[in-house]
Amino acid sequence: MRAALVAAALIPAFAAAQELEPRAYSNAPAGTNFAIAGYTRLSGPVLPSPAVVAVDIDARVNVYTLGYARFTEFLGRSANFAIVVPYVEADIAGSVMETSGSIHRGGIGDLYLRGALNLFGHPALTPAEFAKRGDALSGGVSLNVVAPTGQYDSQKFINIGTNRWAFKPDAGFSLPFGKWFTEAAAGVWFFRDNDDFFRGHRKSQESLAVYQLHLGYNFRPGLWLAADFGRYIGGRSSIDGAPKDDEQHNSRVGLALSVPVARGWSAKLAVSKGTVVRVGGDYRIASLAVQYRWFD
Repeated sequence: MRAALVAAALIPAFAAAQELEPRAYSNAPAGTNFAIAGYTRLSGPVLPSPAVVAVDIDARVNVYTLGYARFTEFLGRSANFAIVVPYVEADIAGSVMETSGSIHRGGIGDLYLRGALNLFGHPALTPAEFAKRGDALSGGVSLNVVAPTGQYDSQKFINIGTNRWAFKPDAGFSLPFGKWFTEAAAGVWFFRDNDDFFRGHRKSQESLAVYQLHLGYNFRPGLWLAADFGRYIGGRSSIDGAPKDDEQHNSRVGLALSVPVARGWSAKLAVSKGTVVRVGGDYRIASLAVQYRWFD
């Protein structure tokens, strides 16, 4: 069972690598605030590297999140930042030959931060100006940061936190045409080392490229549906400098639906599944988020 648990370690890292986020570069008036509560369910097999003789590794992960986002003005352009705090409950089961077992982990996950700046197409606008302006071709850049604030114990194989910093610079654009919109984004995750991986070992990971494509339709303001595709390449890890055969060449597809619920309130439901998964968590992912919007 030990080899299976090593293969399944750091569940949050597998989950983060499978992100699909339509409307990541959408706009809102300066001074708009969002309070967000979400739930995500990840379930499915974990595929270890070919060197690990393990079968039937399965994970069930529940992630509860609270977040805050704000749109503001920077040098005349629209900008925004967000902070998300997760709480994670994970159950992992697996076997090696005739030995099987399961394990449970629960606790606060790593803090997630994001800042984004529009470079063209979206000047900073007041709510009144925003309501009069139609959508247009726009693009920008963002920086995503994962801070090592999550629950972590170096004496355990599986942890909620990753005990390392991670950074993803990203660039994307959005192109509306009628009620349709299309988006594309590309970024790279860079990972710092975990210098206290399982009793003092050093775990390193190479950069992981992330590409996303989205095609959506706006039925009316706040009500939209998007089809999503993501591709993830790289991320090979090593322990004390010895590389593992776990480089990712994975892809996912998904759907996301946003629905206005009441004045200032909206909900988003998203589902996704892997289409090609060489190594890592081949998760079926379902999420529900509710947000409240208000202006300064």
